[in-house]
Amino acid sequence: MAVLAEIAGDESPPPLPPSEGGEASGAPSTSSPSDADGGGKPSPRTSKPGRKRLVLTASVLLSFLIGLPLLLKSTEIHRSPLPSDAIAALSRRLHSNPPSFPCGLHAVFLRSGRDPSEASVANRIEREISTQLVDLPDASTAGKISVSVTVESAGGCSSSSKVASPWRCGAVTTADLGRGDEVFDELLDSALGDGGGDGMRVYTVVFVDSDDLKRIVIGKHRHAWVVGKVDEAEVVSIIGKVFVKYFMNGGVEEGEASTVKREFMPVGSDGNIVLSFSLLNADPSDWVYDWEFENIGQRMLTPVIEALRPIANINIESQVLYHTPKSSYSYSDDKLGGNVLSVGDIPFFVNSNEWHLDTSISATGRSKVLQFVVYIPSARECPLYLQLPDGELSKTNAFISPMWGGVIIWNPPGCSFGSKPHGALDKMSSEELMETIEIFIGQLRQLFGLKSSYHTQSMDGVTKFITSPKGFAQWELDLLYRHHACSNLLSCLTTLESLSSLVQSLPRMIVMDEIGRQVELSLEAASLAQRNASLGIISATRARALAEDAFFHPSVMSISYASIEHYFAIYMPFFAPVSLHVLLAVMKELKRYMVERRKYSAFLASQATSS
Repeated sequence: MAVLAEIAGDESPPPLPPSEGGEASGAPSTSSPSDADGGGKPSPRTSKPGRKRLVLTASVLLSFLIGLPLLLKSTEIHRSPLPSDAIAALSRRLHSNPPSFPCGLHAVFLRSGRDPSEASVANRIEREISTQLVDLPDASTAGKISVSVTVESAGGCSSSSKVASPWRCGAVTTADLGRGDEVFDELLDSALGDGGGDGMRVYTVVFVDSDDLKRIVIGKHRHAWVVGKVDEAEVVSIIGKVFVKYFMNGGVEEGEASTVKREFMPVGSDGNIVLSFSLLNADPSDWVYDWEFENIGQRMLTPVIEALRPIANINIESQVLYHTPKSSYSYSDDKLGGNVLSVGDIPFFVNSNEWHLDTSISATGRSKVLQFVVYIPSARECPLYLQLPDGELSKTNAFISPMWGGVIIWNPPGCSFGSKPHGALDKMSSEELMETIEIFIGQLRQLFGLKSSYHTQSMDGVTKFITSPKGFAQWELDLLYRHHACSNLLSCLTTLESLSSLVQSLPRMIVMDEIGRQVELSLEAASLAQRNASLGIISATRARALAEDAFFHPSVMSISYASIEHYFAIYMPFFAPVSLHVLLAVMKELKRYMVERRKYSAFLASQATSS
């Protein structure tokens, strides 16, 4: 303000000349805006008003105006553009056309007699099977189904004309049934080959005309066969039922199909699974047991891991824990000669406070850990049995917890009601460990939405299922592949939609270029999974992993995002008062300059008139 006062003093007008009345005044002119605005006549100004005060005040305002873009630039949030339109387009495609994968059904009729019109018979049977498959359940993930029929008899071998038949005529005969179902299963696999192209899986049902009793056998590959004297209409019905019920829905009843489809598969978003096997000694003061899991367990589980590798990368861990009592109660039963655990107490069986199971070093990122526990009860509760709701005892003495794992209650040899502890260190025998691993494999099948086994079933005349040493038949793995690919695509879409909504709801949210790139790659992988069935599993898994990586990017989680009102609350207490004073000073100085300029103009006009 002192500077402004000095400038004002420098710009004071000189003394006025003597007036017409001869009076002279030595006082300086003290014109002001108030004089101009008042009712009195303003005193004239004889010198041109200076602009220093106006320029200085305007420069202060100009510095504020120039600094405002710099301030906004310094607080700008980097936001990589997300392809919201592409995400919406993917959502429309998945909802209008749910993910599905093409499959093929090939029916083979091995007849003992001579039929001169095999081609016409094959075409007619193909139409009948296609008509029956129209009622395919909605729970199936199969897309377009291609049907082909081959009729082989003593008169020759002929196939329907629509689809090329993968069947090699003459490779299998009715006499091969006498070699056993296991051998016949392998013969059919060699006669059919891989079958299908462009990733399409072809499933074959072979009808063998024989005098044997009617029976249906489901192989461990992608085929089944029907043996017996059965008329053609019944064979067509059986072929359709086998294809839909087993090859498409995994042997699940129609009422259970929707439950299996909606069930989330226990696979981490990064495509990794850790199988953690634990041997729990409830009370080491009674007895202590160890196992040779590294030798026997891993050897038995290796084929299972290899079979499931297209679905997930599986790692195995094992440990032995002590002092691990259960948290539920059991009651003694003199008739059974032991303690009984009811099904209602199963939810309270796992003791999370005492069972330190989550010690995995392989579970990194978003991997899924499945716990498989062998529980050895203490002497005071041994033997311990699991009682089913119908009052019968469980044959495996085991149960599962969806998305968590499974538990086996293992009563040591010699354990009887009221047995005495011996405190010695023992080991589970090889036979006992192998039986335990087999139960665990059945529990793993259940966790993936399949039945533990089909040995006790006799549905639709099915008398036998050929078991696979891998724990999963090939047609079961195909079912898991399809369900897992569909689940990954839907999960990818949900994650991308959530990320897009989150970015739109937070205008101040930082979106790194890496996040935008991950979203684009996820959309490309999802589109590839829809177009190419052979790459569906890999692409769908990659699409989901990239979407999860984008959503859980560290830059998204590390900053607290504030609204625009928050920034106003921070900067306004400082900038508002200063800016207001500067703006008022400029307006006041401009008004003063205009008044002084009018005075000077009036003086020049009066001088011109007098001269």
